[in-house]
Amino acid sequence: MSGVPILEVCDVHAAYGRIEVLRGVDLTIPKGAVMALLGPNGAGKSTLTKIISGQKKPTSGDVHLGGVNVHGAGAEDLARVGLCTIPEGRSVFPNLTVEENLQLMSYAGVSAEAVKETAFAYFPRLSERRHQLAGTMSGGEQQMLAMSRALTSDPALLILDELSMGLAPLIVDELYDTVARIAESGVSILCIEQFARTALRVSDYAAVMTGGRVVATGEPEEVMETMSDVILGGAA
Repeated sequence: MSGVPILEVCDVHAAYGRIEVLRGVDLTIPKGAVMALLGPNGAGKSTLTKIISGQKKPTSGDVHLGGVNVHGAGAEDLARVGLCTIPEGRSVFPNLTVEENLQLMSYAGVSAEAVKETAFAYFPRLSERRHQLAGTMSGGEQQMLAMSRALTSDPALLILDELSMGLAPLIVDELYDTVARIAESGVSILCIEQFARTALRVSDYAAVMTGGRVVATGEPEEVMETMSDVILGGAA
């Protein structure tokens, strides 16, 4: 892990009211790497995502993006410097067509044609569905649309929150194949997942959270061996 990491989380604590949900989280993602962040429901993964993406303030600790302390920065500020999050639950506009969903991204200074070119290169199925209302597509196709909208912003760090939620295993495999291709283009990626195996297949590193802490980090094989009981929990 050489050079300045794209993301460094240092001793982050967070609470909802009096309930502490993050208890000193440390996490480092090297530039250009894919990291899977695994752990059971309630481990604190989603809260950590909110803190990294500026949607929630930590009670203490720091977050560095590309070597810069982004303490106090809001979600919009972070988006401007290349942090992009695809939240759990697929953020598409259901009453607009695929093409209209993509055109909405062109206001950010990228031409509508370039937006569509990127989307259709990664997801040819979206080209076939370009005139279809997004809300009538399958869950997997909606996730493809959410991912392609995020990619048009040319992110430095892409956070995928529970990419596989509610999707068939074959579709999840296909989406993670695309995650690997996105990483090859130089984008750093953090995959937050409850179900481990597919995410680990395309990851350079893995970290495991439980009880509000990161309890293991390393290469996927090492982490799987040492933490299989925590990661898999019978649901992978």
